Amino acid sequence: RQCHRQRCHNPCMFTGIISGVGRITQVEALGTDASHGKRLTIEAPAHYLDDVQLGDSIALNGACMTVTRFDREPARFTIDISAESLDKTAGLDQPGRINLEKALRAHDRLGGHIVSGHVDGVGSVAHFAPVGESWELRILAPAELAKFMAYKGSVTVNGVSLTVNRVADVAGGCEISINLIPHTIDHTALGELKAGSRVNLEIDLIARYVERMLGAAPPAA
Repeated sequence: RQCHRQRCHNPCMFTGIISGVGRITQVEALGTDASHGKRLTIEAPAHYLDDVQLGDSIALNGACMTVTRFDREPARFTIDISAESLDKTAGLDQPGRINLEKALRAHDRLGGHIVSGHVDGVGSVAHFAPVGESWELRILAPAELAKFMAYKGSVTVNGVSLTVNRVADVAGGCEISINLIPHTIDHTALGELKAGSRVNLEIDLIARYVERMLGAAPPAA
């Protein structure tokens, strides 16, 4: 796991409640070979950047990034993303709609769950279809993340805080089932997913610490 900010100077937190849907409009290579990253230009909703400053953190599809340049009118900003981060995430290497969330402030409501903006792995959509008024989203999570998925636990999918309704262990990982209400479809970019889409996953922060505590070696006598 890594921090996906090209210039990581402060830790940041999010809630997984998407505050706007933007669009990557330009992807510019920062060098001539695979070791170089890219510069992304993102269009944001009107007035979205009114309270943003240079160096602020904005999560793009769940990956914490640093604003390197911005214009308030029209609302757009740039970020620099390393080749390593591009390799460990999905949906940040080409134009398209993207979920946006500004970093949590101390007085904000924690409407979702505690999210770090560090992508732990990339899953793939196995099924996405309407069920009644809602949508069922089933995702294949990689083996290294399977043990962190739990019934009624939290998971972040492309930056969106969601509740796991079912977990089934399968070869190579596990399949999680999630219910998306119409509000989530209407106010995020998740509605554009389809079978085979790759998605950024972040496991629950508490589960990460529990795993570390249970796996740590006892102190030397």
